[in-house]
Amino acid sequence: MKKVAVMVADGTEEIEALTVVDVMRRANIHCDIISVNGREIKSSHNIEILADKVIDKDIKDYDMIVLPGGLPGAYNLADNKLLIETLQEFNNDENKYIGAICASPAIVLSKAKIEEGKLITSYPGKGFEDLLKKADYSEENVVVDGNLVTSRGPATALPFAYKLLEVLGYNSKEISDGMLWNLL
Repeated sequence: MKKVAVMVADGTEEIEALTVVDVMRRANIHCDIISVNGREIKSSHNIEILADKVIDKDIKDYDMIVLPGGLPGAYNLADNKLLIETLQEFNNDENKYIGAICASPAIVLSKAKIEEGKLITSYPGKGFEDLLKKADYSEENVVVDGNLVTSRGPATALPFAYKLLEVLGYNSKEISDGMLWNLL
């Protein structure tokens, strides 16, 4: 069974984090909420989230790491040395996946120095494109480049989560139809 780690920190954008967790769990994929700030965090809109775990060396055992955005959440994720080292290892392993949405493609992926030469999207404006100057920047809502999946922000959280399912080898249609995505 595939294992997905959705990373959170104080200031994480809750829609981006919890949408991925929800979709993964609906698909019966093992998905943990893993914090870099202790089990209790306060999201970017002051919603308290109780993480399943706090980051430790076991993070390397997951098949996918997902990085929600939000401010200062993305900066808090980028400040975690173990997470950055693990992302660099995942980037060099074609069987490990990285998902990043909103501010995290610019802030976290650039901190890990894994954006160079990759096709990436992120939240538009706020100088995020400047952090991705070594990347090939896209304005698409969801972009896949090898083992890297990026997306733009809160409104793209569902298509991002469905794409994450697909890169893990699952058919997202049953889940998305059950969530009435087909009615939009």
